[in-house]
Amino acid sequence: MSRTTDFLSKPYVDALLNRFLDYVKIDTQSNRHIETTPTTEGQWNLAKKLALELREIGVPQVELDDKCYIVAHLPPSPGKEKAPCIGLMAHMDTASDVSGRNVRPRVIKNYDGKAVRLSEQYVLDPAEFPDLVDHVDDTIIVTDGSTLLGADDKAGVAEIMTAIEWLTNHPELSHGPIDIYFTPDEETGKGMDNFPLQKAKAIACYTLDGGKAPEVEAECFNASAVKAEFFGKVIHIGAARGKLANAVAMAASFIGLLPRSESPEATDGWYGYYCPIEVSGNLDYAWTEVYLRDFSSKRMEERIAALKVFAEAVEAQFPQGKVKLTATTQYLNMKQKLDAHPEVLEKLGRAIKTASYEPVMKPIRGGTDGSRLTEMGIPTPNTFTGGYNYHSRTEWASLSEMSLAVETVINLVLIWAE
Repeated sequence: MSRTTDFLSKPYVDALLNRFLDYVKIDTQSNRHIETTPTTEGQWNLAKKLALELREIGVPQVELDDKCYIVAHLPPSPGKEKAPCIGLMAHMDTASDVSGRNVRPRVIKNYDGKAVRLSEQYVLDPAEFPDLVDHVDDTIIVTDGSTLLGADDKAGVAEIMTAIEWLTNHPELSHGPIDIYFTPDEETGKGMDNFPLQKAKAIACYTLDGGKAPEVEAECFNASAVKAEFFGKVIHIGAARGKLANAVAMAASFIGLLPRSESPEATDGWYGYYCPIEVSGNLDYAWTEVYLRDFSSKRMEERIAALKVFAEAVEAQFPQGKVKLTATTQYLNMKQKLDAHPEVLEKLGRAIKTASYEPVMKPIRGGTDGSRLTEMGIPTPNTFTGGYNYHSRTEWASLSEMSLAVETVINLVLIWAE
């Protein structure tokens, strides 16, 4: 049994669970093929609900702008006006990898440590997902196997909302000024493209967009996306000998050159990867998009250079075809800028320790809005939410760890006000 089950008795747990269940039922999947912000209309439904809830729980300054960003401000307690303003951030959208429509969450109290059948096809089994073993007697929230759950990042949203409500209902807890940021389209990599930075007052911020408690992430990938376009030469396939350059075959050859030992499924820890995300085309024209990830900026340059070599190899195989590569930087490793502000992580560590846990530092094998906000000048590490198996039908969340996240946020704002 995990010690975190102690947090199931916290007085805000019911409110936390009810919020989370409400939020995950709202379809907020983002769409990386849409250029507008937000990329999907469903994100407005959650944003409007959150803006209303913030006002109802006593946050006096709440703004939902025309790009679906919420920037809210909770003024300091009397006597704490000179305390620094800190931010709390989470994203409202969910990934498009698995359907997020008609999410039907299931709450399992006093989990017994056995396999949970989600549907005829999907089973949440401790033999495959050993983290479940640590949650005997916990309350876990699972899917019905037809959709993702949406803990990424509605767990973070629910935790921030619950912590803010607790602070507004308990004026004896003296805190400094607090900014609350809820963002759209994080899953597309564009979540901070239109963030209203000029409205942010925080000198430091914390994203609640991690996973297992009590993990803290202050280092993330450098991320680039490379679009590879393949221009073929078409002729009737019955008369193709020596004349046809098949763009589909060119794309397949290019993808086949990506090293399998450096794929997401073959790497962990500080090892980067190549990952083809999508491919489409016909004889005349095809394209694929490849995500590149690495903690080292030098190694990222080498990965982009490798793709250029692969493109040349494809052109050599298909002398009548052409390949065009377009590289775009998505986000950068936030480690260097966070290292310049050690107090940001020190206070987060203290907040977790105050809840009787020792923080576990690990790298993010991905990125968050926090990495982008760090680039913009507000140091923003990432902290746990209690969610597991993100972006999948076997996604689940631990209510006790979600409660621990709320406790950590409350501790954190009090520490910053000291």
